[in-house]
Formats: sequence, C-alpha cells, structure tokens
Amino acid sequence: MSEGEKEHGIQFPQDANGRRSSIATGKQILAAAVEPIDSAVAAELLAETKWRDHYPHHIYNQVLLGLKTPENGLEIARNGLNALYDQFEFVRPEGKFSLREALSTSVGTPLHTATIVGAGHAPPERLTIPYQGEQLVGQQLLAQLGQWEEQGIVEPSHANAIRRVKANREWLNLSDQTFVLLGAGAEMGPLLSLLRYQANVVAVDIADTAVWKRLINLAYRSNGRFHFPLRVAQTENMSDADLAQLAGCDLLSEMPQIAAWLMGFAGPLTVGSYAYMDGTKHVRVALAMDAIIDHLLANRADIALAYLLTPTDVYAIPHDAAEIAQERYAEWKTARAWSNPKIWQEPLHYLSGGRFFTPNVADMITAADGNVYGITDCLVTQQGPNYALAKRLQQWRALAARASGTVVSANVAPATITHSVIKNQALAAAYAGASRFEIEIFHPETSNALMAALLIHDLRNPEAASNPAVKLAHPYNLFMQGAAHNGLWRTGFRARSVLEIAAVLGWRHAQKST
Repeated sequence: MSEGEKEHGIQFPQDANGRRSSIATGKQILAAAVEPIDSAVAAELLAETKWRDHYPHHIYNQVLLGLKTPENGLEIARNGLNALYDQFEFVRPEGKFSLREALSTSVGTPLHTATIVGAGHAPPERLTIPYQGEQLVGQQLLAQLGQWEEQGIVEPSHANAIRRVKANREWLNLSDQTFVLLGAGAEMGPLLSLLRYQANVVAVDIADTAVWKRLINLAYRSNGRFHFPLRVAQTENMSDADLAQLAGCDLLSEMPQIAAWLMGFAGPLTVGSYAYMDGTKHVRVALAMDAIIDHLLANRADIALAYLLTPTDVYAIPHDAAEIAQERYAEWKTARAWSNPKIWQEPLHYLSGGRFFTPNVADMITAADGNVYGITDCLVTQQGPNYALAKRLQQWRALAARASGTVVSANVAPATITHSVIKNQALAAAYAGASRFEIEIFHPETSNALMAALLIHDLRNPEAASNPAVKLAHPYNLFMQGAAHNGLWRTGFRARSVLEIAAVLGWRHAQKST
C-alpha cells in the first residue's frame, strides 16, 4: 500500500506483526478449502516455500481432488468461500468488521439513481459477430463457428449455443431483462451488446469522469435503458458533464452502499462480475463483488449470476478434448526428426529438464460418476497467484450458487488482446506467437459479442447448463459447457511450457513486420 493511501474498505487480514500478506492469506484460504477432504494436500500446500513459482501445482491438486466426486467439488467451493469471509475484513474509521457485518450495517452517503433512455430505435433483428473486420451473420457465422469447432478453438457446446441463439431471434430482445454490471466499463464486459439488444442495464464503475463520459455517450446512442449511481439526487437541470462528475462508486470501500442501492431495483436481476484491478486489488475487488452477490442472494430470490472465466486457469475438461490433446502430443513425440519441421523442439525439451514442451494433459481421470475427464493446467505464472485466487473465488461462487438453485452463467471466455495484455510486453508477444501452437487469440469486439450471445443463451435456454434444474454429471461440467478457450484445452502442449517460445516467435514476427 502506498504511503499516502488510506487503509479502508476490504483488506487482507493482518498478521501478528501488522502486515497484510497476500501470499500467507492465499495459502491459508486454499488450504482451508481442501483440508477437510484431504489434510495431506492442505499440508503440502502450507509447507510450500516457493509459492509464486509453484502455486499452479497446488491449484491442480485442488481441481484433481474436486473432480474425484461431485461432493468433493462442491465442498471445496463452499469451504473456500467460508475461508475467504473468515479471513478478510472491512476497515472503517471506527474499526474492523467482517464483510457480512459491514453489509448489515451500511453507513456513509447513500447512492442515488440516474437513468438514461437510449435514443436508438432499430435494435438488431439477428445475431451479428464482428470478426477480422467483417460482421458475421447467417451462413457466414455458421461457417466460422464450424471452423472454430473443427480446429478446437471452442468446445462444440459453445458453437452449438451460439447456433441456438442465431436460430431463436426472439431471444435477442432483452427489454424484459435487467443486468447489473459490476465493472460496467470493463473491456471484456457485455455492456455494448446488452444495450444493443434493448436490455435494462444497472452500471457500477469507479468514480472517474472520463469513464462516465464514455459510458453516458454509449447509453444515449443505444437501444437500452441505462441506470447508474450518483452522489446526489438527479435533477432536471443537470448536464451530462454534471452527471459524469457525480457518477460512480468504489467497490472496495463502498460495498455496503452499493449492495443497499441494488436492493432497490425491481427484479429479476442478472448480476455480472467484470471489474478487474492489478495485483492484490484484484482479489479485493473480486471479493467486494462477491460480498454484494452474497448479500443479494441472502435477501432476494430473483438473482441470477454471470461470470467470464479466464482460459488461463486449471480446468477439468471433457474426455474428447483431453484425448485430442494427448494425441497431438503423441504425434509430436513420435514424429521423425527429418520430417519434423520443429526439430529444435525435442532437444530443447530435454535440455530444459522438461520445462519446455510438456504435455497438456498428462493423465485421464475416472470420476465417481463413471465419466472420464482430463485436467488442463493453463495457468500463466506471470499473472500471479493473486489473479488465480480471484478467479478461483468466482468459480467457487458459481458452483455453490448453482447447487443452491441459482441460475449461473459461468463460461470460459477466450484470451483476448485487451489493453491490460498489451501493457504486459511478454504476454503480448506470447499472444502474437500463439498461432504456432494451434491457438487463436481473439480481439475484444469478437470476444464481447460471442460471450454476450452465450449469456443470452444461458438465460433463455431452459436446457442450458446454467439452469440448476438441469442435472450435470459433475458440478465442474458447468465450466466445460460453452468454453471458448482459444484451443488451449486441445493443444498438445501445456500452455506454460510454450509461453516463452511463443513470445520469442511473436517478437521475431513483430520485428520482421517493422
């Protein structure tokens, strides 16, 4: 924390020396998630001395343990959530509180509501997906979906869901739906698509005038209704500039006021968690969003949840995806040197002690449900253990909420060339070289449109995995269905083992292009 920054809002817990350690807290939470099921796995995790380097191994173990039985998967999720709420605290000038205590005693200036009705009168009548400078519709869209599916860029269930939305044009009229977007201005969020399809949007984002100028302009040009928080009550003489200056709130420090404000909106509400921050703040903002959700779920029966899960995580994956990954690795291993255009890869694999070009799926796992799954570890250590913990929190909530009867749209979204990626030069270079390993990285406009269409599918289709009335063989099937993983699940190599190679290839390509 910087010297001038006040300590307030959601914070990591303090140790005996007054320090707030994200590593110690993360380890304790992950250990608490699995300890009642396998104390040895928890003990190994707590004993880890090189956490930043080895945390992927321990998250892999958690997924493996959760995959063995449906009961394990749900218990880990619930234990993890309980540990988060036990550990973190909400700091106010008058003292420290648990998150639930803070939510039950909302203090501070209440938020008011401003509303903009979009001037658009021509909502789209059919599904359109922007891709490589074109607008994919009709047969063009079907052909591209088929190509992505054949290449293993998306799971068949993803392509089928998009096809179903295309075939049911009436689903695209969202005037009967209200979406709460926590982090409405996020580059990977569905705001533009939802407003395009006439949705009612309740937007939550930081108090930044530039952010709200952009969002307000988008709202005016849209087909939807746009609600957002103000510091004071809206009056007729307020200009758009006034609204932009008075709009916004802080998820980290104003979580109780936001939760109280959202309680005032008529439902049903679909609450999407899209806010992103760097480092330890990402865990804190993820937990702030979850605490608001926890409060809404405890006090209302008309809440649905929406998440965009990262492809750079550990997942149980379907048998056919795992099988293809193993086949592709085996083909590489058995290729004759003189016929293999990548003859430098195998020596590099051995010289690196197996660090480079390791198999994506090492083992097949037969779960208690009798189904066979693989596990893919696509974690990128450069993103760090805090990022992994924040995304694990969202998986835990998705699993626990669906099991309790809540509709949950939780889909793996494609790795995308966003601003946060571009500012990380190593990751940007790796993305540029990813195509050498049968990986396709998407642009934001494509990812946003696809994932918004998938959200519509999950809310409209009663047969979707998001519907808690639909029986799943294992809770983890919620994440397998609809995944758009760029090919990371079906490639032969573990993503982390070729990341640096992809970065070099991407950097070389960029140098040749300049």
